[in-house]
Formats: sequence, C-alpha cells, structure tokens
Amino acid sequence: MRVVVSSTDPVRISFLLALLRDAGIGCVLLDAHISALEGGIGAFPRRIAVAEEDLAQARRVLREAGEDHA
Repeated sequence: MRVVVSSTDPVRISFLLALLRDAGIGCVLLDAHISALEGGIGAFPRRIAVAEEDLAQARRVLREAGEDHA
C-alpha cells in the first residue's frame, strides 16, 4: 500500500475517498480513529492509501480533480 493523500480536513478526505472509489480504485483510510486519542482537534492527518498497482491511476485521478497537491 502507498499513501497518496494526507490531510487533517475530514470533508476533503471524504471527497477524495469517494473520488477514488468512483474511479474503481480500492483505497483505505489510515488513522481514521486517531481523533479518539487527540480529542477531535484535528492535529493528526488522516491518510488515504492505495495498492501499489493502482498508484499511477490514483495520482492521475487526483491530478485531474485538481488535487495534485495531495
């Protein structure tokens, strides 16, 4: 698995997960439950990871959506 996005913005993370899944790319959200430890202050980024073989396609989808800075 390779991380393609890291963000503290839960709305952005949800959008990017939907974007990748709609493109048929399997992805997982890492650190989803860290907010229980941090008290919900958003200090720790959540990460989206994809399989190595989907990495190029995932980056292309993100780039086309204007999320290449992800």
